[in-house]
Amino acid sequence: MEVELIRNIQELLKRTLEQTVQQIRMNRDAKEKLEMDWSDKVEAYDTDVKCGRYSNQSTEIQFHHNSSKWEDNTSTPETWAQYSHEIIYKAERERIASINLRSLIDNILQDTAEDLQTQCNTVNSAFAQRCEEMEDAKRKMESHLRNILNEIGGQEKNIAALKQAIKDKEAPVKVAESRLYERSYRPNVELCRDPAQFRLVSEVGELTESIEFLKQKLEEAEQSLRNLEDTRMSLEKDIAYKTNALFIDRQKCMTHRTRYPVLIKLTGYQ
Repeated sequence: MEVELIRNIQELLKRTLEQTVQQIRMNRDAKEKLEMDWSDKVEAYDTDVKCGRYSNQSTEIQFHHNSSKWEDNTSTPETWAQYSHEIIYKAERERIASINLRSLIDNILQDTAEDLQTQCNTVNSAFAQRCEEMEDAKRKMESHLRNILNEIGGQEKNIAALKQAIKDKEAPVKVAESRLYERSYRPNVELCRDPAQFRLVSEVGELTESIEFLKQKLEEAEQSLRNLEDTRMSLEKDIAYKTNALFIDRQKCMTHRTRYPVLIKLTGYQ
């Protein structure tokens, strides 16, 4: 919006400048005609003064044959007065037009400068609000990242504990399976399904089931850890993007905008 406003103002000022140049040209034309008419009248006045001083005793007088005839380009008192009136009228008209144009230019410069300053303040407010929004989002992301890092640490400890628990159950399984293996070599009728045998088989089943449960929990924990790591990377990227965006808006854009022309300069007086 600010760029569009500036371009529209530039176009308006260009049109106003063209109008001003045209008015200056018309002023100079009127001035030139006034000066020429004034010069002619001064010369005519000097001529009439000189003629008024002639007398019969003047030494400068002499015969000038055919001087009494009317010249083709002579004017009458009415046309002479009309011509002078028109020149003065046109000059006065251009003078008034210049006054009106100067007033219009002053108003245009004042109005456009105020519009630019208002738009500048609006943009600066939008920048400040946007920076505050990004700063707030960045703080929330950093807080969430700290929580994620704590969860990652806790999940890593949980995985280590699950792995240790699985490892700790390997020895009891080996003991129970070794007992079952050795007892499978009991001779003849001694190969009996006694309570010890049932208890060993049950123990192996319970241990195996417990290990499978722990492995499932371990797999879930590792998947959760991977999800947490993905979230951590995503948060770190977003935080980096917002940090860079804040640097661009605050350090670059806002720094440039501190050099925005003041109102008096926008009006063309500096």
